[in-house]
Amino acid sequence: MRTPGHDDELTAGFLFSENILKQRTDLIEISHCPDAPIESRGNIINVFISPECHFQHSQLERHFFTSSSCGVCGRSAIEQIQSQHPPLQEDDIKFPATILNKLPDHLRRAQNTFEQTGGVHAAALFNKSGNLIVSREDVGRHNAVDKVLGHAFLNNLSLTNSILMVSGRVSFEINQKALAGRIPLIAAISAPSSLAVQCANENNQTLVAFLRNNSMNIYAGAQRII
Repeated sequence: MRTPGHDDELTAGFLFSENILKQRTDLIEISHCPDAPIESRGNIINVFISPECHFQHSQLERHFFTSSSCGVCGRSAIEQIQSQHPPLQEDDIKFPATILNKLPDHLRRAQNTFEQTGGVHAAALFNKSGNLIVSREDVGRHNAVDKVLGHAFLNNLSLTNSILMVSGRVSFEINQKALAGRIPLIAAISAPSSLAVQCANENNQTLVAFLRNNSMNIYAGAQRII
């Protein structure tokens, strides 16, 4: 289930986070299927991948297994992620807390659909100076993250100095998607799951949650917050 719109970004972001697409040249084209039945028109996407892009169909199995919940538990889940997306390297990137405290307001102002409905999630990418790169909304919070990652992928944007901000809570899958994008900091309005905290600690990600009212909890990677 998704909120229609930015379907090319949703598709690209999903395939990128699942390690099917690794670089922009792996993707030839994304388009809506012109031969879809009338009742499905606009909801079926064709993806044309370069012959040079090699992947195993089994790579998709983990995501489909977990999509009905908010994460899987256990050491094997994190090890599977690390087999596709290695932990972040040590770095000297710093994010001022004063900038992080402004992000909820920036994200809220970008939530046009939420303003009308009150029923969608949002995700956004900010640079380390707190400037908005892109924001997207979707009824599914993982979809919103895929859309912003897809935007970055399609436009060849490096995210190694960026912040992923989400309007809800942080699940294991959101950690995984941020790790795929090599995003060092994940920030959330609400809570993280225990597995998200474990994943962040083991992959050298900075995880900030309950970011609101000029306050935050730092669950992992506190060395990046100044």
